[in-house]
Amino acid sequence: MRDLPVRVLATGLGAGYSPFAPGTAGTVVAIPLFLLLSQWGSWGVFAGLAITAAVGVPLAGRMEVLTGVKDPKPVVIDEIAGYLLTMIGSPPDALHVLSGFFLFRVFDVLKPPPVRSLERAFAGGLGVVADDLMAGAYSWACLWILRTYLF
Repeated sequence: MRDLPVRVLATGLGAGYSPFAPGTAGTVVAIPLFLLLSQWGSWGVFAGLAITAAVGVPLAGRMEVLTGVKDPKPVVIDEIAGYLLTMIGSPPDALHVLSGFFLFRVFDVLKPPPVRSLERAFAGGLGVVADDLMAGAYSWACLWILRTYLF
């Protein structure tokens, strides 16, 4: 029971236990969080990202210990942090929310260099979170380009 808060937070309130695409389910959980944080502008989203990443590293590391698995599938706090990074500076409208969601999922799944190497370079929770932050950085850059030149 003492690890229940760890499990609840690390799995995005249980979204990571989805039998189908837990990472996608975790990213879906990040959408209402982004919408809430965006009420305080980019600084609100950035603060939410910083807190999520800072808390996510030890939570993900603890889940690795609890499950005995490196980067356990139910852990989605890293996807939440990655999506929040993707959305910094974006307005909270349907076009940007869905574009950011799609871009983040593509980069998180494909893991182009150096995304995959970050996962391997760092042990424990830092490795779990670092690759999703890099995927979020790629997604942020693409969304910025789209926002600047197309939207």
